[in-house]
Amino acid sequence: MKARLIATALAAALAASGVFAQTQGVTKDEILVGTIQDLSGPIAAFGKSARNGMQLRADETNEQGGVSGRKIKLIVEDSGYDPKKAVLAAQKLAQRDKIFVTAGNIGTPIAMATMPIFFEKNIPHLFPLTAARQMYDPLHKLKYSFAATYFDQVRSGIKYLTKTKADRKWCIIYQDDDFGAEVLAGAEAGLKEQGKTLTEKTSYKRGSTDFSSQVARMKGSNCDTVVMGTIIRETVGTLAEAKKTGLNADFIGTSAAYTHLIHRLGGPVANGFIAAHTVAHPYLDDAAQNVRFWAAKYKTKFNEDPDVFSAYGYVIMDNVIAALAKTGKNLTTDNFIKALDSLSTPPDMFGGDSMSFSPTKHLGSNKSRLSQIKDGKWTVITPYVEP
Repeated sequence: MKARLIATALAAALAASGVFAQTQGVTKDEILVGTIQDLSGPIAAFGKSARNGMQLRADETNEQGGVSGRKIKLIVEDSGYDPKKAVLAAQKLAQRDKIFVTAGNIGTPIAMATMPIFFEKNIPHLFPLTAARQMYDPLHKLKYSFAATYFDQVRSGIKYLTKTKADRKWCIIYQDDDFGAEVLAGAEAGLKEQGKTLTEKTSYKRGSTDFSSQVARMKGSNCDTVVMGTIIRETVGTLAEAKKTGLNADFIGTSAAYTHLIHRLGGPVANGFIAAHTVAHPYLDDAAQNVRFWAAKYKTKFNEDPDVFSAYGYVIMDNVIAALAKTGKNLTTDNFIKALDSLSTPPDMFGGDSMSFSPTKHLGSNKSRLSQIKDGKWTVITPYVEP
């Protein structure tokens, strides 16, 4: 009996010291953060920039001693923007690497395929690089999103363009997947709010390069405004085909198409294109001195100019770090979630909106603004607005 009591007391002491109850991905010196990026597929340009932005912010923190004495180790896996490959990546991060949190995972279909794997291991799924509503809705204690949804971005854009021209004929071209479905839903809801409907709906398969039939259908419907549920090459391909065939319309996309690659690859055909967004593209000659300094530091480290996804990655890791710091030394998943549920952040240096979270609010902000490509450069044309 005495031996049993001693064993019980020893077990309790060990558990209290954390030997038996150590949180996955957390040691006295290190915190493991995992991310799934597209490093080899159709949006690899986005994924590589996001990874770099996250790494830069982690390195800055580590150089200053880490968070509560712990350094951040970023573990990056490549999905190739393929949900099947992403599932394998998530399994590795969750089961072999044993990460504490996953953050900044890119792409709606990637996040949808991998979230259950992380949830099964009680791993928070933070601030994915997709603006789909499923990233925070329905409410789940482990999933948090940081930026206005595609759904709300499109609604806000429709509200703005309807004010500038009331008698528009609206069409949509969208990717035939979860991402495109969100843009379509936002367009239909936004137009219904304005007492309008879509004149033409046309879609394409992920990876398509020919948009002639879709553009022909929209031209045949006499569309003068086109909602774009497109990403990089699909946006440029549609704009180029419209220019070639004489479809004279206003084209408006989401933050998925808000990238310098649109005007770099599209050239003159991209001028006039409008996109909703939150964080602004960080040009090296930006008017803000702190952004110019950050851009120069980024270029020195990675030997390339930053883009908006570099900024997204930086902001995402900064939010993770803020929540870790708020949690403090006693870092467990439960304590981390409590800290997240009371986290508020000010506007970031890239112009992103302030964010706040609560136990019933896991979306940081639902405000977005519009920018337009003018003379080969993104120019903000509206303030932040709620849908």
